[in-house]
Amino acid sequence: MAKFITESDVEEAALEILDELGYGILYGPDIAFDGPRPERKSYQDVVLIDRLRKAVDRLNPDVSRDAREEAVRKVLQLEGLDVLSSNMCFHGFLTDGVSVEYRKNDESRSDLVRLFDDKNPENNEFLAVNQYTVIEGKFNRRPDIVLFVNGMPLAVIELKNPADEDATIWSAFNQLQTYKKEITGLMSYNEFLIVSDGTEARVGTVSSGKEWFMPWKTIDGKAMAPKNMPQMEVMLKGMFEKERFLDLVKNFITFKKERKKTLKALAGYHQYRAVNEAVKRTVTATKTDRRCGVVWHTQGSGKSLTMVFYSGKLVLNRELDNPTVVVLTDRNDLDD
Repeated sequence: MAKFITESDVEEAALEILDELGYGILYGPDIAFDGPRPERKSYQDVVLIDRLRKAVDRLNPDVSRDAREEAVRKVLQLEGLDVLSSNMCFHGFLTDGVSVEYRKNDESRSDLVRLFDDKNPENNEFLAVNQYTVIEGKFNRRPDIVLFVNGMPLAVIELKNPADEDATIWSAFNQLQTYKKEITGLMSYNEFLIVSDGTEARVGTVSSGKEWFMPWKTIDGKAMAPKNMPQMEVMLKGMFEKERFLDLVKNFITFKKERKKTLKALAGYHQYRAVNEAVKRTVTATKTDRRCGVVWHTQGSGKSLTMVFYSGKLVLNRELDNPTVVVLTDRNDLDD
């Protein structure tokens, strides 16, 4: 008798891929406050606080304990009047570190506290938790899979049953919109939102409309994945391999203004590939003939954002000595 594929089968397949990538796998009810191995004081807690605190201590041994504790407090009490502004605040903490001020011996001091180590991925803790219940006010929601780095919930994966004609990836997309309205605490820490039915898969951000939920078509960031490979497998292996995950978070997300509205933008797979290749060529060119080449784009492919991500990675590159970036624009709306 043929076995019908269920949503739990899709969830299990996703967890198997994440396990292969080296993620710890935990079942949400087990680490709930009333579970056998509690890691949360209530269902309202979205950050795994003990894991975050241990990571902050491990990554910042030269920073005072008072400063480390202040950094954890700021992460847990994000500033912002809505999901997107809180999300922007948190993203700044992730990419730039948490700037803290404290008093010691009656003197005012400041430090910068790192939340993850982007240079050594294995110096971080990666965790996938399925069926992670979050209760906020009168709303009780249970995302299918939440991905944590150092105790911080950076990605949410919402899955649907491919055998159910009424439950498509866009049903999962609608579910994510509900989460943004009803469990804002979890969404404030989110970097990626993924929808999948086990075969098709799309990724976006907390501000992405349906048209900006896009597939990811490469695993290694270079060659295109085989067309017969399930999109979910390509996306999980392509985006959430540990080094690429941290690279995407640190270097390939930005916030932009459009018609007085702030949007969170994530690089597409083609931009990720182009930027990393261009940076490598640029580093080589500075040591040889100083000709790094040209990136060709088609209309509507996101060339302006590609230049933003490229410039950002150049400025942070340790092999380049504080490079100067000259940007020429041909339209007024590009000046911002």
